[in-house]
Amino acid sequence: AEKEQQEAIEHIDEVQNEIDRLNEQASEEILKVEQKYNKLHQPFFQKRSELIAKIPNFWVTTFVNHPQVSALLGEEDEEALHYLTRVEVTEFEDIKSGYRIDFYFDENPYFENKILSKEFHLNESGDPSSKSTEIKWKSGKDLTKRSSQTQNKASRKRQHEEPESFFTWFTDHSDAGADELGEVIKDDIWPNPLQYYLVPDMDDEEGEGEEDDDDDEEEEGLEDIDEEGDEDEGEEDEDDDEGEEGEVKRFG
Repeated sequence: AEKEQQEAIEHIDEVQNEIDRLNEQASEEILKVEQKYNKLHQPFFQKRSELIAKIPNFWVTTFVNHPQVSALLGEEDEEALHYLTRVEVTEFEDIKSGYRIDFYFDENPYFENKILSKEFHLNESGDPSSKSTEIKWKSGKDLTKRSSQTQNKASRKRQHEEPESFFTWFTDHSDAGADELGEVIKDDIWPNPLQYYLVPDMDDEEGEGEEDDDDDEEEEGLEDIDEEGDEDEGEEDEDDDEGEEGEVKRFG
């Protein structure tokens, strides 16, 4: 019996090796498809960026409406991001070796840079690393040094933690292989930023509809009270005692 089990284990191992070989082959073919479509996407991304440039505050609105990104934003971060005019995510041509995120800014009171970038690299042995633009802060405007003095809404809810500034992300290279913000921007926001930009409009429309319904209900309620009031006034003319009962009925 033990010999049969051992033979079965060896056969399972052989089959597993075949499965692994197929998985590797599939990964190689999927990568080729991704590389092909990465190139095909580029003109559409370019066209989209040109259209987004016509909408003021598009990117700061998009970031504020994204639950994970907004949790990293203090009030001054939001102010600085109002000068953000364009975001570009570029996957390296072979896809597997990494990507770069570029943030384009107008002239602003916070820093001298026109472009802030962060790159993520995966070397041949699979070790991740990242590097980014050094932010040239204007005098007294370094938001990464003010983070201990400011708190955003999300952090106050999280047991009064002191949040780091959004801009500390450009100096944090401690865990390049699991950079949550970079991955959120690349995989969630960049494919379709419009869905996050439009979030508040949808909420406002729903809110307005609810308010209208409430107003209608209030008006109907007032009409009912007026009708009762008219009836009660008629009863008062006939009998003062009944009128008093009518008043109790109306407000009781």
